[in-house]
Amino acid sequence: MMHSLPTELMLAVYVVTFATGLPANVLAFYAFSRKVRQKPTPIDILLLNLTVSDLVFLAFLPFKMKEAADDMAWDMPYFLCPLSGFLFYTTIYNSTFFLTAVSVERYLGVAFPIWHNLHRRPLYSVVASVFFWVVSSMQLSIVYIMPYYNPNDANVSFPPSRCYENFTRDQLSVLLPVRLELCLVLFCVPFLISSFCYVNFIRILSRLPNISRKRRLRAIGLALGTLLVFAVCFGPYNASHIVGFVTQESPRWRDVALLFSTFNACLDPLIFYFSSSAVRETWQNLLIG
Repeated sequence: MMHSLPTELMLAVYVVTFATGLPANVLAFYAFSRKVRQKPTPIDILLLNLTVSDLVFLAFLPFKMKEAADDMAWDMPYFLCPLSGFLFYTTIYNSTFFLTAVSVERYLGVAFPIWHNLHRRPLYSVVASVFFWVVSSMQLSIVYIMPYYNPNDANVSFPPSRCYENFTRDQLSVLLPVRLELCLVLFCVPFLISSFCYVNFIRILSRLPNISRKRRLRAIGLALGTLLVFAVCFGPYNASHIVGFVTQESPRWRDVALLFSTFNACLDPLIFYFSSSAVRETWQNLLIG
């Protein structure tokens, strides 16, 4: 697959994401870890897992940086190619799960406040988090398997000189339907759920009389911002799955769409800041100190 972006631009985006996302997520991890140890709440557990997912993503981002610096040639040990790809893509879809769970938690809190307060348990968030990690890992196992699928094709050298590119027709016949399924199950369904929850969250919140205007606007802005991040960061990449399935080949602009997904790791901390008083206090103490 020919790349539609200069590798210098891809490297710059990866470096900026790593440089801004890593310290912000480390601070968020510290804040959520303290909060969960002291008084765990369901939303703190979900946001802690989202932070861990972002940190795993950032931990393997240097492999993408090295790949871009080498003009997309894979000069590292080949076993790192499927491993880094598996973790890279798994954490992208993991984020959709946890952002969706946060939206459900917020919606239930305003739509059914009494029932929600009576039934909310940190254990439920722990179980949901384990479920999200397991499902996303199982679904994205295709990323790890595919480079080794049909490696003895006489027309294809193994290991290949590039990572997760130039698939054979046999590989695409398996990969493209799986990508479509990933788009529908791991993006479209969570996005529809998040949209329903946040639209109704905003509708209910705008009618509540006992909330200050500042708090109401902050909550509404956070809901709209989360949906925007959801759509902008994950929408183009998942759209490439649909286009690829229809055309029966990987679109040339997939690398552009993937860069949008990369930005999620440095945008999530903004959601953390406005979602959690613990994160705001940690950042404010750091600035004051």
